[in-house]
Amino acid sequence: MSVTWGGRFTTAADPIFREFNDSLSFDRTLVREDIEGSVGWACALERAGVLTEAELRSLVDALGDVLRHAIESPSSLIDAADEDIHSWVERELVARVGSLGKKLHTGRSRNDQVATDLRLWTLKQITARSDEIDGCIRSLIAVAQRERETVFPGYTHLQRAQPILFGHWCMAYVEMLLRDRERFADAAIRAGLCPLGSGALAGTAYPIDRVQLAHDLGFSGPTANSLDAVSDRDFVVETLAASTLASIHLSRLAEDLIFYSTGEAGLVELSDSVTSGSSLMPQKKNPDALELIRGKTGRQVANLVNILTVLKGLPLAYNKDLQEDKEPLFDSMTQLSLSLRMIPPVLDGIIVHRERARIAACGGYSNATELADYLVKQGIPFRDAHHSVGRLVREAIRESKPLEELSVAQMQLIEPSVREDVFVALTVDRALAQRDVVGGTAPSKVAGSIDAARRQMDPRHEDAPPSGRTTLPVTIREAHIDDLDAICAIIEHWAREGEHLPRSRDEILESLSEFAVAVDGDRVVGCGSLWIYTPQLAEIRSLGVVPGLKGGGLGSTLTRYFVDWAADLGIPKVFVLTRAPEFFARCGFSTVSVSILPEKVLKDCAKCPRNNACDEVAMTLDTGALPLASSAVQGPRS
Repeated sequence: MSVTWGGRFTTAADPIFREFNDSLSFDRTLVREDIEGSVGWACALERAGVLTEAELRSLVDALGDVLRHAIESPSSLIDAADEDIHSWVERELVARVGSLGKKLHTGRSRNDQVATDLRLWTLKQITARSDEIDGCIRSLIAVAQRERETVFPGYTHLQRAQPILFGHWCMAYVEMLLRDRERFADAAIRAGLCPLGSGALAGTAYPIDRVQLAHDLGFSGPTANSLDAVSDRDFVVETLAASTLASIHLSRLAEDLIFYSTGEAGLVELSDSVTSGSSLMPQKKNPDALELIRGKTGRQVANLVNILTVLKGLPLAYNKDLQEDKEPLFDSMTQLSLSLRMIPPVLDGIIVHRERARIAACGGYSNATELADYLVKQGIPFRDAHHSVGRLVREAIRESKPLEELSVAQMQLIEPSVREDVFVALTVDRALAQRDVVGGTAPSKVAGSIDAARRQMDPRHEDAPPSGRTTLPVTIREAHIDDLDAICAIIEHWAREGEHLPRSRDEILESLSEFAVAVDGDRVVGCGSLWIYTPQLAEIRSLGVVPGLKGGGLGSTLTRYFVDWAADLGIPKVFVLTRAPEFFARCGFSTVSVSILPEKVLKDCAKCPRNNACDEVAMTLDTGALPLASSAVQGPRS
């Protein structure tokens, strides 16, 4: 079989070298992405004048036929002797359109080609894993809702510690998975840049519009440096890191349930559908699904270490070592997908033995901390109270009794401050109710966390941010004149921090009708404005929250408000210019070139003092609205 680079060589490759060098056996996974990238490159060549319109149509049709052939006849890929997926696609293309197929590679290298293919594939996998994480979160929320009043023993060091609600346990893993989803979204930001047009290392010699090419392929923009573009695999590392941490979280969940389902604990029972029996012992019910989830985490860690080791010390630019980037990534995505898809059936079929769990939560002197807190309320320093309760626990153990079965007289012998009302403090329900703080296990707080998570996972809910969380009891409304001082203070603070351009009080006053504020009671805790450029385009400006609330999800909620406002007005696109692109990416915005925003450039950027040294990133989001006529532009949302 001939190779695409054979002109320099006079003898055939050694068979062992071919086996060692060729990658089709695994990079055929990228066949769809290689063809998508080739279609995009053909369009770019036509715009550059390298291909005629007729040649472009012929190539696009033939590439579509090659993809159908790969899908309908997978053996054509499995049994092929080509060096890699690029060679296979080119050979199949030439078989259909002759020498025109060879013309497609003009100005392109396998270096930027494979980097593009792998980024396209990775972005799709990130989306798929995020959807699977959402499925796990929804199952956890469903169990938390069902078991929101179930008392359960909490553990530290695998010893009973304090009582919690089982719903609280579920929501702990919801938090972990929400962070995993955010990590994947963050990785997608940097994976979403297009290296095609970088050539082998120095860029292409043809007048390729790389911005348009990137947008054609669904990227947010082109990479900035050709040397870096062909050798960068940071996006692989980041994706594998997100995958590894997600797997570790699933492994911890699996370990908890394996322990809870043991005969010794007997707190939960797993469904027959996700367990297996023993070939020798008829009574066994083994948690195989959970054990495999736990076991597969080792592969994730190994794959991450694998790619880090490959990259360490590589010189610029492309090196054949980078062929080793694919198998770890492919394997990790496959294994994480299996584990994520296994979690919902495990959770959906779980039975919590509520009575036994409650008894376990009350045992092991788990109310000792409550007794210490009771003594603190009698005016005893906590360290002294802690010491006294330790002695009381020792006495209860000596008599083989729980704390609450010691008499008041017995307790007073060790701690005279104990009174007749002590037993109220020692009940499990009182212990739970006392934890009535944000993040605590009190029934009201667990119910609130479940409701907040359900709203977040339901995109139809008006107040649910697209990413990020908030449990603040805030209301968002149009700004009033009385809000002016608070708005100015928020904008001035973030301008000093370098995240906003400064706006004068007079300027804010003149544009107050464009502002909305988030209020907690009578206090303004956030603000922003929607500036309408045309019936097709609006900008979210001056978005900010009071400093102490940053990171709590309020900014995401405000962003969704302005996106919905624009949609209500019939404006199909909103944009931001920002120094916090990661935040807006989590809200669904995509990075674009500022050049596609001519209204902004013409009206504002030319007057901006930072115009010649702009460090802001342009990002857009489609609101889903159909464009309306200019006369339809209205005021703020009610």
